Amino acid sequence: FYSTHELEPERIAQTAEAVAQFAARARQHDAGVIRVIATSAAREATNSGQLISAIRQASGLKTEVITGEREAALAFRGVGTDPCLAGKPLLQLELGGGSTQFILGQDNAPSFLHSFRLGSVRLLEKMPHSDPPAPRELSACRSWLDDFLSREVSPKLLPELERLVRGPTRGSPLQLVATGGTASILGCMESKLDHFDRAALEAVRLTFRRVEWQVNNLWSLTLEQRRQIIGLPKNRADVILTGAAIIEAVMRQFRLARLRISTRGLRFGALLPD
Repeated sequence: FYSTHELEPERIAQTAEAVAQFAARARQHDAGVIRVIATSAAREATNSGQLISAIRQASGLKTEVITGEREAALAFRGVGTDPCLAGKPLLQLELGGGSTQFILGQDNAPSFLHSFRLGSVRLLEKMPHSDPPAPRELSACRSWLDDFLSREVSPKLLPELERLVRGPTRGSPLQLVATGGTASILGCMESKLDHFDRAALEAVRLTFRRVEWQVNNLWSLTLEQRRQIIGLPKNRADVILTGAAIIEAVMRQFRLARLRISTRGLRFGALLPD
């Protein structure tokens, strides 16, 4: 996708059918409002109109293509529903396939939110690898990420990060919270979960060294070996390489020692009233 910026007809049809199935299920449960939200890929696609039309035809629903900033705001609002995070300064990382949202703030009041063109699928397409990946390919991926974060993210994020640390919450440790598929998968792998368990996932705490170990281990395995890992869905055994590397790079760049996982991202935020 990221070389052509065109959504493939087969994928458009599959997506429309999936939306229609979800919508039918929601109607069976008497949902009052059903929202269809599209993010990074639809924002960038030259033929996003075809996707929107297919979804409307299959489900009768209108699709909202939201901006990266709106995506970040909704994700932050969703994470804020966790009472364990109330009042704490947060750096939230919402990592998707095509973009990553960095949100900084507390008490559901973001002081910084920005969407960057950095995602697990986008990076995988940019930096293809062998099977199993070669050590030089992991080194190249890490170098690219360090450069991207230093050049694109740090100049925007660091001033706001310093202001938050020096502000009223001075002395309260900054909490790094990750949402999205990669974060949940890392939590499932760490806890050896073969099913979704919100309480178990949100209890996971990963140190930087543990994330680093996960990255080194994943990049040492073949695709088939990764597919056998408990907690790693077989259809995510490819993109977990770049997704985990992105989280590791963020922790290294901003010297964040510990990661916690939230399952309450964009979809939670979208359910809350404005």
